[in-house]
Amino acid sequence: MRLEGKVAIVTGAAMGQGAEIARAYVAEGARVVVADVAKEQGQALADQLGAAAHFAHHDVSDEASWTALVEDANNRFGAVNVLANNAGILRFGDIERMPAEEVELLWRVNQLGVFLGMQAVSRTMRKNGGGSIINASSVEGLAGMPSCTAYAATKWAIRGMTKCAAMELGPKGIRVNSVHPGMIDTPMTRVHGGDAAMEFGASKVPLRRVGTPEDIAPVYVFLASDESSYINGAEIAVDGGVTSTHAFGG
Repeated sequence: MRLEGKVAIVTGAAMGQGAEIARAYVAEGARVVVADVAKEQGQALADQLGAAAHFAHHDVSDEASWTALVEDANNRFGAVNVLANNAGILRFGDIERMPAEEVELLWRVNQLGVFLGMQAVSRTMRKNGGGSIINASSVEGLAGMPSCTAYAATKWAIRGMTKCAAMELGPKGIRVNSVHPGMIDTPMTRVHGGDAAMEFGASKVPLRRVGTPEDIAPVYVFLASDESSYINGAEIAVDGGVTSTHAFGG
């Protein structure tokens, strides 16, 4: 029960990494708001997790949605002290051909969503003794990859925002860290090539396999727990070693 007494919001929690993070949080004693735009899958997960979980339909790019989400979580479970800013989308596109609206969509969901989340929960955390914010970046927030310029821009931004927020919010008892997954076998990544993409990805990883959501969730548990009380502004790669010497696409 490493998270007993914690109240957490997990965005993008209906499937993939987010769903596994929510499961792990409940298993460790936290009460969790499963936040996602995917109503059917999100509600099914919350029902599966029982009384310790609640589904909330939530658009991370909408400021009003964040205000309502945090207020509901505070009223339902008590003051939020953990935010897993996990929601994100992946789009590939060459610089010369990627439509501006695709670039803007990546920015709104990945980057603006993380900023609005930090803004919304920091007020509650400051008033209630602090907390932990965990922002999902990527190995593309540590190094480059072809056809990934727009996506990587958001993930580098998350890395930078995390460090600035750690300095700003640290004196208020709020820790902010970023997690940088490598290629993880989720619905979001499988849509870009299926089994063939997974096999190719595995060939680029020193451990010779792609990751799973079960590889990611324990890091989120650790960063949400008091065990990581002196970790702030850190960037943690969970990538099987792909960024140990060069970029994934290098």
